[in-house]
Amino acid sequence: MSDPVVDTDAHLPDPARSTPADPAPGTASLRSWLAVAAIAVGTFAVVSTEMMPVGLLTPISHGLHVSDGTTGLAMTLAAVVAGFAAPTVLVAAGRVDRRIVLAAMMIVLLAANTIAALAQNFATLLVARVLVGVSIGGFWAIGASLPVRLVPAGSVGRASAVIFGGVSVASVVGVPVGTMIGEWAGWRAAFAAMAGLSAAVLVALLVLLPPLPAERAVRLREIPALLRRGGVVAGASALVLVIAGHFGAYTYVRPVLEESAGLGPGPIGALLLGYGVAGVVGNVLAGAYSARPPHRTLALAAGLLTAAVVVLAASGTWTPGTAAAMLVWGLAYGAVPVALQGWMLRVAPDAPEAGSAVFVTGFQLAISLGSLLGGVAVDAVATSSVLWFGAALAAATTLLALVWGRRAGR
Repeated sequence: MSDPVVDTDAHLPDPARSTPADPAPGTASLRSWLAVAAIAVGTFAVVSTEMMPVGLLTPISHGLHVSDGTTGLAMTLAAVVAGFAAPTVLVAAGRVDRRIVLAAMMIVLLAANTIAALAQNFATLLVARVLVGVSIGGFWAIGASLPVRLVPAGSVGRASAVIFGGVSVASVVGVPVGTMIGEWAGWRAAFAAMAGLSAAVLVALLVLLPPLPAERAVRLREIPALLRRGGVVAGASALVLVIAGHFGAYTYVRPVLEESAGLGPGPIGALLLGYGVAGVVGNVLAGAYSARPPHRTLALAAGLLTAAVVVLAASGTWTPGTAAAMLVWGLAYGAVPVALQGWMLRVAPDAPEAGSAVFVTGFQLAISLGSLLGGVAVDAVATSSVLWFGAALAAATTLLALVWGRRAGR
């Protein structure tokens, strides 16, 4: 996992006040890091569950007798619900112990995966996806703000990197792993496996996290107040563009590889695994350059993503070109969450929980927008049209990042 840009001087705990997980000021215990790891695995679980339909889109559509475009709504619905759930759960939680809130969100995820594994029709699957959205929004928004309470000031940056690394790794590894399980045992088995992981994370959270009573209740007006900052608006706009473009294309990557590249389940699984490995490399490389202005990292990543998707669209049945494009796509997207996170932390270091809610809401609504528009393109135009849609939005992200960078430099 990489070390994304984290302002460790912002929102730090009082040095005189030791947290339940800290044995002494400046020293993080093993249990502190185990608690951080539990949250990271929980984040991996919720995001992997959200992404699961990407690699299993064709088997799900065949199993439930709906079109590929309609099946894409499973992604859209979960993302829309998550976007609204992030601020809603954060505000509704009030002063409830954050450990209890995270455990509740994991129970919701366990129920969602169980329902999905047993679904006999598409309507039941959509019920499960609503629950997935609630879990994603609530868990991510609250979990991302907890490093300052679990480890001392000097370790906050690394703890944040571990937790957000769960998001990045899930985005690039969760899909190929789910695809492989689906190929071996069927798409229902993939959701059953995620239900098992959810149960394990629930136990880990209850055992490893200390009591985390809320320090203060977050008020709803804090979240829109951030959107009056120019840097936040620019970062949120870039986020929506690149994430919508990516997921508009990536949600339908399996049908694209089947129809345009003429590949079967085995090669597709291998390509998605290669994409995931390349994504982890991109995540690490972006973290290594975290000291640089994040808009530059985002511009480079979005530019590479644009080039990769265009090459994939033009490769046709030329397998080497398809493989190279998928690897570069994974490398580029792996850097995107790190760059976006760094951007938001730099422009709103004084409001970590509200900033986290803005980030999660923007991220999830962009996923829903991208997968929805991609589904329309698949059903109304052609499967390969989603690649050009994704390339256009990624290119616009590069332009926005460069323009903002020049303006901020002035």
